[in-house]
Amino acid sequence: MSDVKKKLVRITTVPLSLDKILDGQLWFMNNHYDVIAVSSEKEYLIQCAKNEGVRYKHIEMTRKITPFKDFISLLKLISFLMKEKPLIIHSHTPKAGIIAMLASKIVNVPIRLHTVGGLPLMEETGLKRKFLECIEKVTYSLSTYVFTNSNGLQNHILQNNYTSKSKIKVIGNGSSNGVDINYFSPTQVTISDQEKLKASLGILEDEFVYVFVGRIVADKGINELVAAFDKISAKIKDIKLLLVGKEEADLDPLKKVTLDIISKNKQILTVGFQKDIRPYLSISNVMVFPSYREGFPNVLLQAGAMGLPVIASDINGCNEIISHGLNGILIPKKSTSAIENAILYIKFDEECFDKLQSNSRIMIINRFERKVICETILDEYKNMEKNCSTKPKKHFVFGGKNGQIDHHFPI
Repeated sequence: MSDVKKKLVRITTVPLSLDKILDGQLWFMNNHYDVIAVSSEKEYLIQCAKNEGVRYKHIEMTRKITPFKDFISLLKLISFLMKEKPLIIHSHTPKAGIIAMLASKIVNVPIRLHTVGGLPLMEETGLKRKFLECIEKVTYSLSTYVFTNSNGLQNHILQNNYTSKSKIKVIGNGSSNGVDINYFSPTQVTISDQEKLKASLGILEDEFVYVFVGRIVADKGINELVAAFDKISAKIKDIKLLLVGKEEADLDPLKKVTLDIISKNKQILTVGFQKDIRPYLSISNVMVFPSYREGFPNVLLQAGAMGLPVIASDINGCNEIISHGLNGILIPKKSTSAIENAILYIKFDEECFDKLQSNSRIMIINRFERKVICETILDEYKNMEKNCSTKPKKHFVFGGKNGQIDHHFPI
């Protein structure tokens, strides 16, 4: 029995988070625990679990406020946890967080962790913001520990009294997963493949390419980015803007004028969601990421590891990856003029561009290598496991006699 691995449940609202945010981490943890991935969108989840070599459980969840569906998800997760009896449950994303922490508290999962990778409520106001803040507070109160993937997020949480200082921690230098510096390397895409991709997109050899990677939505700053680029491209013809990502019109739509510009401006290229973004980074000169809010954007780690300087909003997470004037340029959020000035400056000041580019990869390697992040999280698990084993065990009982089922779980 001593060789039987203890169970670790990792849960996200949608499997895209497992695939893109936690890529490789479940595989790493599966060497130490029996890892089970839980998420919605069954076919995508199955593929993610197969890629990571772990078990999976499909439980449908929504990213919107849907009380009835959320209750059904909660009941299904409770049933699953009662059956599996995991030692650890570790949630990511807001909806999965509240459902996971509530279900695991009910069945007394010993170690209940939630990682805060971003706070959508930061862009909300009024009653909706108060409601979302309440949900966050409940999630943290039900957990045994809260990880944040940036110091800025941790500061925001503590300043707003969402939880206590003793319960919250930033992993390493930040990030939920770090970056695989061997996978995201300029050497991974051949010159021949770069030339073929450029030709297919209509990008000329001497054109300067700005790239955005992420959800094509308003709170990523796409309205401002497109407006700024449209103004510049009316005068400067040897530049392109490459938009890599999925539009989410149902959650956070772009302005109609933005959509019109994207469809009409021949210097703006859209390629939709791409499973492998390395080819698109490899043909680009600069990453532009004018987001309104972030936790700790992995795409900036990936772009930096590929050797790209970054223009990014001076916000939580971004300003912990990008050092102004060293590996990128930080600008105020929601400022079209700031984006415009940065786009022009980084193209025409060759000395500045060369300096930022030369620092980009090495600064990411030194602070955010994936192996270090995974090992740090594993150490946290093991320390919590030791603390758990030293505490006297209590039990929470479901059911009773007369044909009912008793389920005992150590707290």
